[in-house]
Amino acid sequence: MLEDLTLKLDKALKKITGQGRLTEQNISDTLREIRRVLLDADVNYKVAKKFIEDVKAKALGQEVLASVTPGQLITKIIFDELTQLMGGTNSELTLNPSGPTIILMVGLQGSGKTTFSGKLARYLKAKNRSVLLTAADVYRPAAIDQLKTLGKSINVPVFSIDGSKDAVKIASDSVEYAKNNGFNTVLIDTAGRLHVDDELMDEVKSIKVKVNPSEILFVVDSMTGQDAVNSAKAFHDSVNFDGVVLTKLDGDTRGGCALSIRAVVEKPIKFISLGEKLDSIELFYPERMASRILGRGDVVSLVEKAQEQIDEKEAEDLEKRLMENKFDFNDFLKQIKMIKKMGSLQSLLGMIPGIGANIKNADIDDKQLVRVESIIQSMTLVERQNPKILNGSRRKRISRGSGNTIQDVNRLIKQFNEMQKMIKMFKGKGGKKMMRNAKNLRFN
Repeated sequence: MLEDLTLKLDKALKKITGQGRLTEQNISDTLREIRRVLLDADVNYKVAKKFIEDVKAKALGQEVLASVTPGQLITKIIFDELTQLMGGTNSELTLNPSGPTIILMVGLQGSGKTTFSGKLARYLKAKNRSVLLTAADVYRPAAIDQLKTLGKSINVPVFSIDGSKDAVKIASDSVEYAKNNGFNTVLIDTAGRLHVDDELMDEVKSIKVKVNPSEILFVVDSMTGQDAVNSAKAFHDSVNFDGVVLTKLDGDTRGGCALSIRAVVEKPIKFISLGEKLDSIELFYPERMASRILGRGDVVSLVEKAQEQIDEKEAEDLEKRLMENKFDFNDFLKQIKMIKKMGSLQSLLGMIPGIGANIKNADIDDKQLVRVESIIQSMTLVERQNPKILNGSRRKRISRGSGNTIQDVNRLIKQFNEMQKMIKMFKGKGGKKMMRNAKNLRFN
């Protein structure tokens, strides 16, 4: 995510690293390079200009403390300004305390509205909302079938009217259906076009008037850069949406859309969508995104992802098994399954400070986890519990059963043995106290 922007900003900031103090000259030189980086990233010209002016105004005259370098100080100023540029604080969905919450998805064709509707349905269902999806895109071939497939995969019903081309009626009837059948949340997927036109806007405005949505979310493909910002302005001028959803951010290396859209339309970014999986959706936090852009990672989001997947009882059992040196391949398999639920390895590593830029060109294959999983699942229960009995003949059988080479099996067993040695060392060096402290750690 935004790898090119991160690398170029890091390179630009290195020019002021090592300077003894901040001067008007070295500030100007650095910001000139950062301005070029922002424009290359397809950031709106006016947004980039104001951003540089704001950073310069705050940097000039700043006293550099003995414990802080000029590079650290200007990086902090840029971090603060990036955070403000993207909204300052996160913005939650507006959910009605009584009556159904109606959320209308708008945007151009190909922006990912239908897929995001499924993702948001899954997200809200996990928060104990009773969700109804509405298929109001009556023009794109297979749009209704796509939404039904998504709904079926997450066990969320989809409202549609067979053969109808009246999107306004479909949307209106779905709200009535929700009221009569106990649904407190309706997500309406609307049609898009390849470009902004009067017919598209008139339909969206008619649906808005008819259903009076609690939220209108503008869904946009972040990879389209300034085109995304221009279409956002057109939609905002017409229907006055409440928030922005950035899709396909995992494929966006430049970041122009993410940095420009909030300043241009003055509406908060509420969600980001990463990848095709239905769990690849995150609330948008400007501070966390600024941290990622500057290569500082996003540990808070990483911890939150882990907390969503880790059962507290299982965590306590694992801690006990680690301390008693009973960690076996069954435990290892559980950890792999948990990691797979958290997202791709590339995205998880990118949240760790200092690693994101270093793995830009690394070949990180999620299939490696599948390979390890297949090897462990080809072991007998006794072998998983007691890896010491894995002799040559057993390893050959596991290799054949899992469809992997004997080298793959040997490598996994070697890594597991090394991990057990580390656990023993950890246990002997105050590990129990460290684990207890880690367990009590809280992020505010």
